[in-house]
Amino acid sequence: MMKRLPGFLLIVALLAIWEISSAYEWIDPVSFPRVSRIFAAWESGLFGGEILEQITPSLWRIFCGFAIACAVSIPVGLLMGTNAFVYRLLEPITEFVRPIPSSAYIPVAILVLGIENEMKIFVIFLACLFPVLLNTYGGVRGVDPVLVDTGRTFGLSRLRALYLIILPAALPSILTGMRISLGIALIVSVVSEMITGNSGIGYFILDMQRIFRVPEMFAGIFTLGLLGYVINLVFLRAEAYFLRWRGVSNEM
Repeated sequence: MMKRLPGFLLIVALLAIWEISSAYEWIDPVSFPRVSRIFAAWESGLFGGEILEQITPSLWRIFCGFAIACAVSIPVGLLMGTNAFVYRLLEPITEFVRPIPSSAYIPVAILVLGIENEMKIFVIFLACLFPVLLNTYGGVRGVDPVLVDTGRTFGLSRLRALYLIILPAALPSILTGMRISLGIALIVSVVSEMITGNSGIGYFILDMQRIFRVPEMFAGIFTLGLLGYVINLVFLRAEAYFLRWRGVSNEM
């Protein structure tokens, strides 16, 4: 924690500048209310349950879409990395669909799935799919062939070599793709909730803006930042556990 102290101090300094600038009206205090007012609104919304009620559905959608994407993309990425036919079969459609922003699929998803959770989870799934898929494929292709040949020399079948050699060697790349996808999932969840939502933190932020409760709107934005930081921190801890055999810490 002490290693992160300079970063936290920078955040505190920026918030102090914001507080002073708004108090002395160097910036518009209506559009940018004092930080003390925002934190008062955040505390009221958090302990009053208004913000917590919106975080829960957002987290559920994020982790559902993320989990489905990982369940699909990791096996497919392993197949693309180990089987030339599967790679040639899926590479064109992957490169065609991948550049399209996930938010562009929202109108189509609304037509097919409606505006409820299924649509939001599907869009999050699409957003998370390709970072994990490409990092899995890249990790598999980056495995030293000597490791695989050595395993085959000791009598490992292709399946056991995949499980015991290729997957562990590709795991750092796979986890990197998963970490990227988590951040994207949070973004896409907020966008979908703002467009078609009646719940979730994205809907809360837009609703507060519509009724001009600006401190509550910023409280929702701050909650998003805190949520993203906590999710990333938890994932880093899990990544350090799964990659503990490397003996390399994520701490800087």
